Amino acid sequence: MSNSINVKKRRPGQCASTNVDYIPLRFYGMPTLSQAEALNRTLGACRWLYNRMLYDRYIYYQQTGKSLKLTPAWYKHLSCCVWLKDIDSYALANVQLHLNVAFDNFFSGKSAYPKFKKKADHYDSYTTNIGHKGATNLRFRMGKKKTGFLKLPKIDGEIRVRAHRRIPTNGILKSATVIHEPDGKYYFSLLYEVPHKEICYNIDPNNAIGLDMSMHEFYVDSNGKHVDYGKPYHAIQNKIAKEQKKLSHMKRGSSNYQKQRVKIAKLYAKTKHQRSDTLHKLSRQLVDTYDIIGIESLNMQAMAQSLNFGKSISDKGWGMFTTMLVYKAQMAGKQVIKVGKFFPSSQMCHECGTLHKLTKDLSVREWTCSNCGHHHDRDENAALNIRDEAVRIYCTC
Repeated sequence: MSNSINVKKRRPGQCASTNVDYIPLRFYGMPTLSQAEALNRTLGACRWLYNRMLYDRYIYYQQTGKSLKLTPAWYKHLSCCVWLKDIDSYALANVQLHLNVAFDNFFSGKSAYPKFKKKADHYDSYTTNIGHKGATNLRFRMGKKKTGFLKLPKIDGEIRVRAHRRIPTNGILKSATVIHEPDGKYYFSLLYEVPHKEICYNIDPNNAIGLDMSMHEFYVDSNGKHVDYGKPYHAIQNKIAKEQKKLSHMKRGSSNYQKQRVKIAKLYAKTKHQRSDTLHKLSRQLVDTYDIIGIESLNMQAMAQSLNFGKSISDKGWGMFTTMLVYKAQMAGKQVIKVGKFFPSSQMCHECGTLHKLTKDLSVREWTCSNCGHHHDRDENAALNIRDEAVRIYCTC
C-alpha cells in the first residue's frame, strides 16, 4: 500500500458565518518609572480586592451557610478602603467577574475551590474595558517603526509598546489586560472586535498529514520526517540550578535577593520564549501546507505523572503545540482531527491492518509484520495510521 490516499468522497466548500470575531494582540510594554508605579498600584489593588472578597464570602458561608454577593462599590464606602476610589473601576469590576467565574467553575466541578493570590508569586494581571461606544478612557494608536502608544484609565500619559503586529483596520478595541511577568517585564494583551469574514474552503482529503508524538524527537509525520527542536529547559537547567543555589544563600527580601530572583526568572522566561517561538513556526508551517492534520488525543498530564518522562514531556510542549494547531487551523479554514485515545496506531500494520499486541512495549522501536512481512519504524507507522484515521473520520462525519 502506498502512502497516497485515494478518497472518492470530496466535501464541497463550506462557509462559516457568525456576527463578529475577536482578535487578541499581545505587545511588550515599555512604561516609564511613574507609569510602572501606577500599574503596580492597580495590580496590587486588584489582588487585594480579590483576596478580600474571597475571604468575606468564605466567612459569610461558614457563619450562615449562604452565599454572599459582593461588589467593589461596597468596599469603597468602607473607611479602610477609601483608597480604592483612586483605582480604575473597570479593573475592580473585572475582579468581581473573575471571582464569580472561579466559583461557578468550582460548583460545576470544573476546578477546585478558589485560592488566594500570593504576592510572592511575582505574577499579576488585571483587565480593563472601554467605557462605552466612543469612550476615550481606553485607546491605542500606532506610531513609527513598529511602536504603539496605549492609554489606560487612571494611568498618566500613553504607555509605549512594541507593536510588532498590525492592528485590524476595522477593529474595535474592547479590553486590555495588563500582565506583569516574574522577570519584571510588562505585557499588554489587547482584544479587538472585528466583523466576521465568511471563510469558504474546499478541503482536499488527499492533502493530509498525520503526526505521532515521539519521546526521542518532537514528532514524526506520515511523510517520514522526524522533527525535533531540542529541549529548551534541559539545555539551561544546570545554569538555573547554579543560580538557584546562589539565591538560597541570600537573605530573603534583601536587595541582592530580589536581583538574583529576577535573574532566575529571566532564564525561565528565555526557555519559555524559545519554546513558544519554535512551536508557533512549526504549527504555522503545517497549517499553511496541509488541509487535514491528524494528531493523537493524549492526556499529557497523566503521561507526565505515570511515565518516567515527566520533565521531557513538559519541556516538549506538545499540549501548547496542539492548541496552536487548532486555533490556527480554524482561522485558515483547515481541519485538525484528534483520533481516539484507544486507537492502536502503534500496534497496527499500515500495509495490511494486522494488530500486533507485542508492540505495546515502548522499547520496541522497529518491528516486522508477521502477516505481510513489511518492516516498520514504530513512529513512522503510527503517523501513517493516524493520517488515514483522521481522513476516515473527516469523510464520515
